[in-house]
Amino acid sequence: MTPAIDTAKKHQLDYHIHEYTHNSSAVSYGLEAAHKLGVASVQVYKTLVVMAETGLLAVAVLPVDKTLNFKKMAKAIRHKKVQLADPKQVVRSTGYVLGGVSPLGQKKQLVTIIDSAALKQTSIYVSAGRRGLEIELSALQLAETLNARFEDIVDG
Repeated sequence: MTPAIDTAKKHQLDYHIHEYTHNSSAVSYGLEAAHKLGVASVQVYKTLVVMAETGLLAVAVLPVDKTLNFKKMAKAIRHKKVQLADPKQVVRSTGYVLGGVSPLGQKKQLVTIIDSAALKQTSIYVSAGRRGLEIELSALQLAETLNARFEDIVDG
């Protein structure tokens, strides 16, 4: 059990857990998940933690095959500038290891923005709190649970 799964249970979300054997040499954890689970990459979402110029940490949830647009993310959280948070800060604030960061069950509830493309999917897959473990649920349930907003935060 992970804090992400505990959160899903606590909020009585409609979810499914998917497990696969993680390859530590994988270049992209998200693309590896899509491939090993046999689902389209547009359904698998990565969780990135960013830091604004003020030191505020926020979470971006976006398709694994897309790149975060820092300007759009900064605008979404009403700041001038953001950058990826230091890995140590990510572990400290979320309680998860890199490659296994889930938007659910983080130590500290951070402002969360989900890319609006998620609304086009019946369900999305996000990390369930460790490498090789994904949780499938509706983007709307995820957003409601996290008090997250949908915004266009990717390049292209």
